[in-house]
Amino acid sequence: MTTVDPFPTTSTTRWKDTPNRAVEAAGTTFAYRRLGAASGVPVVLLNHWGATLDNFDAAIVDGLASTRPILALDYRGVGGSGGKPPLTVAEMARDAVAVIRTLGFEEVDLIGFSLGGFVAQQIVLDHPALIRKVILAGTGPAGGEGIARVGPVSWPLMLKGLLTLTDPKTYLFFTSTANGRRAAKAFLDRLKLRTVDRDKPATLGLLLGQLKAIKAWGLQPPQDLSKVTQPVLVANGDHDIMVPTANSRDLARRLPNAELVIYEDAGHGGIFQNHAAFVGKALMFLDA
Repeated sequence: MTTVDPFPTTSTTRWKDTPNRAVEAAGTTFAYRRLGAASGVPVVLLNHWGATLDNFDAAIVDGLASTRPILALDYRGVGGSGGKPPLTVAEMARDAVAVIRTLGFEEVDLIGFSLGGFVAQQIVLDHPALIRKVILAGTGPAGGEGIARVGPVSWPLMLKGLLTLTDPKTYLFFTSTANGRRAAKAFLDRLKLRTVDRDKPATLGLLLGQLKAIKAWGLQPPQDLSKVTQPVLVANGDHDIMVPTANSRDLARRLPNAELVIYEDAGHGGIFQNHAAFVGKALMFLDA
């Protein structure tokens, strides 16, 4: 069930209990969830390839929501949102800005993970006055190393997941060490905490459409990140096989006001594996 209410008057600090809501923006309906503190600069969460609202990590969302208002949304064509998945990051960025403005926010912070990090970069470049601070996790710049190959890297591991009856994120997001496997299981268990009113699952069409946008981002010319004057926190694991860790270091070098955090023995999902440390660092960064 989805509540059409762009300006909810109540909030919750538990992600698993947060109601689904919908807002009309940019010619379609977008699904979102809103929770957390009643005041403060909202934190907008932008998620990864193929992710719905139920792919946000409850440990991270609840941690952030303890002191900050949180807005998490489905991209166009994802989960409960209407329309077809955009084929470019720029379109996803325009949609996100339309939702933010329709909900009445004049200034927000962004946290973008993987594909969401591409979207966050595009938003801050196109609408700098709207953005106060940015966190980029498991992501990279336009034209970055290996980004155009996310599909070829991912499909074999997704097939391995099907053949072994294992969620592919085990292989895609985490290292193959004992530490990585424990973290993968804990993360996947957290994704199951919400048992009712879950979002609509991703489809093959969604995966293919978003992959085209990811490949295009990886092939397009580099952007002038020196224009981004906002404080940026860049985070990743030291062994990201989806968006190679070198991209995070590249972002930190090219962004004028950036801080870099690299988690050891961690992959693409380094912030999930180290969720407590990440939440603490993120809140310190956002509140500074």
